[in-house]
Amino acid sequence: MDSLRKLITDIFEEQALINATLSQLRKREGQLYSKVQIKPVLLKNKLHYQFAYHQNNKVIHENLEPEQAVKAVTAMFEETFRQGMLCTPEADYQILISKKYKVSILTRSPSKKEIDLSHNRKKRYVLEDGKPIPFLIELGIMSEEGKVFARRYDKFKQINRFLEMVEDILPSLPEERPITIVDFGCGKSYLTFALYHYLAVKQRRKIQVVGLDLKADVIEHCSQIAKNLGYQNLKFLVGDIAEYNELEQVDMVVTLHACDTATDAALDKAVRWGASVILSVPCCQHELFAQMEASVMNPLLSHGILKERFAALATDSIRAKLLDMMGYRTQLLEFIDMEHTPKNILIRAVRGQAGDRAVLWKEYEAYRDFLHVDPYLERACRDLLPTS
Repeated sequence: MDSLRKLITDIFEEQALINATLSQLRKREGQLYSKVQIKPVLLKNKLHYQFAYHQNNKVIHENLEPEQAVKAVTAMFEETFRQGMLCTPEADYQILISKKYKVSILTRSPSKKEIDLSHNRKKRYVLEDGKPIPFLIELGIMSEEGKVFARRYDKFKQINRFLEMVEDILPSLPEERPITIVDFGCGKSYLTFALYHYLAVKQRRKIQVVGLDLKADVIEHCSQIAKNLGYQNLKFLVGDIAEYNELEQVDMVVTLHACDTATDAALDKAVRWGASVILSVPCCQHELFAQMEASVMNPLLSHGILKERFAALATDSIRAKLLDMMGYRTQLLEFIDMEHTPKNILIRAVRGQAGDRAVLWKEYEAYRDFLHVDPYLERACRDLLPTS
């Protein structure tokens, strides 16, 4: 059976399956279905395999992710079916299994044409799969032919989701002069490179981008990639968010997964620069977790996991309200699907009046005092906020 297991794994890992049919029950007693047909489908822009279970005149469908599909098909051949046909663009593989579990794999010329699943992709991506994009190739997300690697498709989707949010705020960025952007805690800089490509290459805007991170080896690696790509106006520096003071004016501040109050330090910098746009995905929000006290909420706060999640939501709602009071219109948006990470909220703030500052302050003050918290961002920006 080892050769069969390897064949199944290879076909699914290479996303080569066009369709498959499993038949010829090993024993009929107790079986809920007599035949299974399998085909690839795209659900929410993610590859799944649809299993159609046939029993008499009924057909029941189930959609499985690739890893689950491999296990399911392997188990069916080992326990339920004696025959199968797996069709790929390169060949058809006929599977025959004897009563004593001797496996024969017959390779035939391909009989099916590869299925184009693009009609299922209702979503329009800013960056297209199938067209070579230099920075995606350099980062190992895309092949030189322009094909996104299956294992990196989630990162490809994340990059596109981020660029959709950037696309929305383009009218808020200055057009009469070069745009200055700072990415605090840039890390491996997937989104920094994406931002530079989108604005400088696709939109042909004049920009300068600075990526800042504490890890010297990461900065060195990103600097080399920028050099390889010829991104002359993108530079990476080793530095701490709170201590960075090289620029007097910044138009856009990005901070992704800066831990705990490092996010607040970045927001403080952005507001004082008068940035037109702020994009922030917070991470590891511990400050309010240790502060919150509200006896009426003990049924929630007495459970650590619920308190942790509520503290994260409370922290982001406080940040949004404070930004509103400091001259921004703030939205909390889903960055990527919850199935990929629970840290999926993006704060998008655009310069502009959000409402009456006095009214906003009263709402905020009541909320803050109810939770008995003293947020970092309020302390850092006290001189920019209304007085009680």
